Parts: sequence; C-alpha cells; structure tokens
Amino acid sequence: MVFWQQLLAGAIGLLILIWVFPGIKATMEKSKNAEEKHWGTIALLALVLIAFVLLMISSVQ
Repeated sequence: MVFWQQLLAGAIGLLILIWVFPGIKATMEKSKNAEEKHWGTIALLALVLIAFVLLMISSVQ
C-alpha cells in the first residue's frame, strides 16, 4: 500500500473507534450492573468457535 493509503486507513480506523466507543462504554457499564452472569453461554460459544477453527484447519490439510 502507498503511504497515503496507509494514513487514510489509519484515520478511518481511528474515526470508527471514536464513533463506536460510547456504545461500547455504555454496554460495559450495563454488563457490570447486570444481576446474573452468563458464563455458561460464553464458554459454549468459545467451544463452538474453537471447534469451528479446528474444522477449518483440518479441512485445508
């Protein structure tokens, strides 16, 4: 990539972070104040993701 394209990509990434940050911050506060935690759901999603990645790796070899 040319230097100006790298600068433009960095600026766009920074603008997206600035645009999304207030929503992320509000979501984190809401999550901290939640009554119940869903660790089982998080663990299940992590296992599904790991299984999917392993399936993709094994299908290439």
